[in-house]
Amino acid sequence: MTTKEIKSEIQKSLDNVPDSVLQDILDFLKQAEKQSTDKLNLTRSLRDILMEDKELLEKLAK
Repeated sequence: MTTKEIKSEIQKSLDNVPDSVLQDILDFLKQAEKQSTDKLNLTRSLRDILMEDKELLEKLAK
């Protein structure tokens, strides 16, 4: 996807998001602006790992 297409999809999603989470999304985007590319990549990788191993982590938490 191009940057323009991604921004368009984000706008479409924002139009459908409940008002109660808009401030959280704005806060997240503002934090992302301040992060280095390396840190953002690390965060993305960690998120992917957590999502892939969600069931395992839930079992470990019990």
